[in-house]
Amino acid sequence: PLIEYLETGHYTGVEARGAVLKEGRKELAEAGLEHKHPLLIHAADPAQIELKAPFDVAWAFMVLIHMSDEIVDAYLRFVSQRMAESGEFYANAALGDHLHGKWQGFPVLSRPLEFYQRSASSHGLSVSELGTLASLSDRIKRGGSTTMLRFTHA
Repeated sequence: PLIEYLETGHYTGVEARGAVLKEGRKELAEAGLEHKHPLLIHAADPAQIELKAPFDVAWAFMVLIHMSDEIVDAYLRFVSQRMAESGEFYANAALGDHLHGKWQGFPVLSRPLEFYQRSASSHGLSVSELGTLASLSDRIKRGGSTTMLRFTHA
């Protein structure tokens, strides 16, 4: 849905699962947004992602909660290396310290804010807590109890 509001060619989407990416391309066509020329990448590993230029803004919704600690760390390294110096990365996270279970084969994890702070700091990033999604918008239906985090270069 975000593609509709962005300038043509200013959207890159990354998906680890080929079938989900295929569905995304189908939905793009159904929404009549192919003219926006988004770049949709199939990559299970952040190291596989090649961008033409540093990004200004990145957004990950309900993504970090499904990654192991090692993958979150690699992801934040990727963000640090490819984000413009004045760029911002927004992601929601379940804050706490417990395993919720699984969703479509992925773990569902909570982590303390300190985990994100340590990982971000090790890659030259700082992180700030913006509030729960529910506190930021009354239109949030999924993930409302998760907390929105903002990462920037330190």
